[in-house]
Amino acid sequence: MTDIQESLREVMECEGALAASLVDYLSRITLGAVQTPQGPDLEKVAYGDTDVLRAKMSTLELLGYGPERLEDIVVTLDTEYHLIRPLSRRASQGVFLYLVADRARADLDAARATMRDVALRLDV
Repeated sequence: MTDIQESLREVMECEGALAASLVDYLSRITLGAVQTPQGPDLEKVAYGDTDVLRAKMSTLELLGYGPERLEDIVVTLDTEYHLIRPLSRRASQGVFLYLVADRARADLDAARATMRDVALRLDV
């Protein structure tokens, strides 16, 4: 198990990482954040992407799918990737990892794998 700041630093080691945060999407509170000067305003990101995750969770429920089936959400912008990874362990439900990465430099598969590994070890 690792703590929040250590986990976010590990996510930021992904090639092209601009910002990483851990967000409680039930309260919209950012639990931790790390970023480069080029990173976006993570408070605004946490607030807005909470709605993205809530909408997807609601859709899964309508389909009769369990929330644990959602691995991640990837939003592709012209110059960035935004990755949302909900934590699925019961004690961590309602929390998601967030990564913003430079699209030209990021290895999307490697970033997704790192976020998966971090999420499994994260102690929230």
